[in-house]
Amino acid sequence: MRLSRPAIAKATLVILLGLLGCLALAQSSLPLPKITLGAEGANKPEEVSSALQIMALLTVLSLAPALLILTTAFTRIVIVLSFVRNALGTPNIPPNQVLVGLSLFLTFFVMGPTYQEVNDKALKPYFSKNAAQKISLDQAIERAQGPIRKFMLKNTYSSDLRLFLDVRKERATRENVSMSALIPAFVISELKTAFIMGFYIFVPFLIIDLIVASGLMSMGMMMLPPTVLSLPAKILVFVLADGWTTLVSTILQGYR
Repeated sequence: MRLSRPAIAKATLVILLGLLGCLALAQSSLPLPKITLGAEGANKPEEVSSALQIMALLTVLSLAPALLILTTAFTRIVIVLSFVRNALGTPNIPPNQVLVGLSLFLTFFVMGPTYQEVNDKALKPYFSKNAAQKISLDQAIERAQGPIRKFMLKNTYSSDLRLFLDVRKERATRENVSMSALIPAFVISELKTAFIMGFYIFVPFLIIDLIVASGLMSMGMMMLPPTVLSLPAKILVFVLADGWTTLVSTILQGYR
């Protein structure tokens, strides 16, 4: 279904007017109105078409978080950052909001060239006012899949892609594989890469824990929890090694 710009503008205007109305009612002493949902007969066919377009737009917006997580670098980044937090022994520091926010901005940085290509090849021609350059919605979707497919194929293991192709018994190459097989293969590859990076992150901190525990055992201080001494030692090592910069640099270099 084609979503026209006037329909999107109308939907945005309705949402803004509703928010302004709620703010005005909150600041006044008037009682809040009762909100009801219902279906009434349409007087014109255009009313039905606009309502369906708004419903389709809201459906796409509800699926946007899943598309952002599963078809971008977000999965790998947020898992690696979570591994670092657990390896340090600080499960709540940094907070989840900080990790998710940093992961989102790193995802936008990594996906910037890909989304710029999508914008140039698909969005601009679709919204163009020039009839000679304007393309249909189907053409825009097909063009937008190209850069995203290229990014996912570059970061997908051949074994993971072959798994889904063998289940469906498809004889497809990496160039013409379907998105229904490529997306789950890409997600599995991202999980595999994130766990490999997590293993290398845990190793030095595990060594510090073993050294501290062995030292306490040799001194007969068995009643003292090893984490009391190992936590400051791990934080000190992480800071001296410029851990956050090194970690982010490693993550970004993995998407070259």
